[in-house]
Amino acid sequence: MNQARAFCLEYGLAMRVGAGGFHADIRRHLANPENDLTSTMRVLLEEPLDDLAYIEGRIKAVTGKVEAYASQHDAVSRLVTIPGIGALGATAIVAAAGDGRQFRRARDLPAWLGLVPAEHSTGGKRTLLGISKRGNRYVRRLIIHGARSCFLHLNRANHALGGWLSSLEARTHRNKAVVALTNKLTWIVWAILTKPGTVYLQ
Repeated sequence: MNQARAFCLEYGLAMRVGAGGFHADIRRHLANPENDLTSTMRVLLEEPLDDLAYIEGRIKAVTGKVEAYASQHDAVSRLVTIPGIGALGATAIVAAAGDGRQFRRARDLPAWLGLVPAEHSTGGKRTLLGISKRGNRYVRRLIIHGARSCFLHLNRANHALGGWLSSLEARTHRNKAVVALTNKLTWIVWAILTKPGTVYLQ
């Protein structure tokens, strides 16, 4: 998409942000014989568009398989009831952590994923740094992205986490608030993994 956008900008043809806007605008530009696109550039643009269509088809097929598996696996289907946890994140968590019973307490799971502050304390003075980023990088990234989506789109007026999120956002940076939400969601993940039949209830 970025490559096609750059090509079109060379000819003064801008496109809207996002995949939906891109698809609509690029086809409109290619279909318009009155703009400044040359015949050679029109042919060149078809190549990245064909590549994009192939990749999107692959992603759609794999996503379908992941969602089908998620609907059939008990633990995964229960994890997706948590806000910010989708089928991809839930399957990755189960693949990495299993039933979660190797963690004695809820806070052990986020610590294992590197979601707790690294500590550098000496002489009786406690110093907390940024998150340690230890553990499974892929799972941590998926959960943080899910938490970021939850942070932005959660209906805070009608959700149990709404008041807590708004209070947190008022007193700290948004990125820190997202990581704090990720930590809280991971505690919920542990509770659901270790208690068969449990689902997230708002």
